[in-house]
Amino acid sequence: MLTARARAQPNIALVKYWGKRDPALNLPERGSLSITLDTLWTQTQVSFDASLGVDHMLLDGRDCPEGLARTSACLDLLRGLAGSHLPARVETHNNFPTAAGLASSASGFAALVVAGSAALGLRLEARELSILARRASGSAARSIFGGFVEMRAGVGADGSDAYAVPVLGAAAWPLCVVVAVTSSQAKTVHSGPGMQLTRRTSPYHAAWLATVDDDLAAARTAIERRDFAALAAVGERSCLAMHADMLASRPALIYWIGATLECIHVIRELREREGVEAFFTVDAGPQVKVVCTPAAASRVAAALGGVVGVQEVLVSGLGGGAHLLGDAGAAA
Repeated sequence: MLTARARAQPNIALVKYWGKRDPALNLPERGSLSITLDTLWTQTQVSFDASLGVDHMLLDGRDCPEGLARTSACLDLLRGLAGSHLPARVETHNNFPTAAGLASSASGFAALVVAGSAALGLRLEARELSILARRASGSAARSIFGGFVEMRAGVGADGSDAYAVPVLGAAAWPLCVVVAVTSSQAKTVHSGPGMQLTRRTSPYHAAWLATVDDDLAAARTAIERRDFAALAAVGERSCLAMHADMLASRPALIYWIGATLECIHVIRELREREGVEAFFTVDAGPQVKVVCTPAAASRVAAALGGVVGVQEVLVSGLGGGAHLLGDAGAAA
């Protein structure tokens, strides 16, 4: 049996990704830019064992048949590179809600690719790992790296130029992210099908895509200059533009709940009335992520914790990229 363990952190997109030019290869229509978190993580162990017969997957200690198809497809890519047909047992654990708008697929598949490739003895560069992670989940390509990360959409039909690159290390601009968990339930429409619905039916989709390149340029400049106000402006407008595109889908994609909107109002009021350096962003789910300076984190957490409907408040710094835990590829 060949086994390895890895840990990866979810990432939060500041310039959003919503829409695929090739769903089969998970090729995004536009680039994106994210920050990798620290205290939220997925830990995954992959063990290849001929005695298994078929792949098995455990999520948080229970069988996960609903996630097995995507997991096996990802493992097939690794097995193809290694010339292996060995089935695998995958044991994965999240220390945060799964499939609830907290980017569990990003950290999950980044950890899977890093652990699986090591177990099979593959020596892959970070760019190759990012491409493989992208095949399983578009946002997972970014969780290979830490700190501030940009995903390049690429133009090639084969996806060889669609991968993530690091922009700035976590320690170079140590911001905080405060997460208001408003629901622990899995979302009814997952991101992949949601993107395809929006792309097919939203009259705003072309307009949404037209904003992304300018937003990416603005975000890069803000990060280079450590300009928090500029990053806040581009982060909030990218978030709201993406959700406007979703809302215009037919039928409408409405990921927010009442507490989501109330958290947004609270953060805007903190910034406008009290000068707190903080801004919100929301992905395909009801959770609100607030990026702030370390000095503002306790004030933001307290304000979000007072919102009716907020179940839990999580505070995280910026973290590093996906990495192996313990001995990789050792016989067990």
